[in-house]
Amino acid sequence: MSFKPSPVVPPLTRPQLSEARRARAAELFDQGCSGAEIARMLGVSDESVRRWKRVWEEGGADALRRRPATGRPPKLDDAQVERVRTALEQGAQRYGFEADLWTLERVGLVVERVTGVTLSRASVWRLLTGRLGWSLQRPERRAVERDESEIARWIAHEWPRIKKGR
Repeated sequence: MSFKPSPVVPPLTRPQLSEARRARAAELFDQGCSGAEIARMLGVSDESVRRWKRVWEEGGADALRRRPATGRPPKLDDAQVERVRTALEQGAQRYGFEADLWTLERVGLVVERVTGVTLSRASVWRLLTGRLGWSLQRPERRAVERDESEIARWIAHEWPRIKKGR
């Protein structure tokens, strides 16, 4: 199991999409659109639009913005996450591992070396897939001695001969 950076920018999260929808509703409130029109355009219920309008009338567009997450703050701040990203991009062999593959255990050890913070396997997974945007990559298991040209020759010549003999 190995982790590599995802080549594509991750899509917006559900909270980000919801906030964008509420921001668009605020623009439409300013333009004087009716609640039913806004609900239809944004694909939400009339009740949601009524609730947003009450909040918008009391506090403006800023009142419709997302609130910061409550609960325990992350163990790593943004600067530490960037230090971990830089360390991981240097490769596993740079940190004394035999193969240049990242596993949760290896990443956890590097996080501890770079930041001094110990993370559980679950927290390492969330760091990689959430904050760093990496995805799971599994190496293909193939024999080192595998000869692609010989395999192609066998499929093209031997397999039809064997199949015909049945």
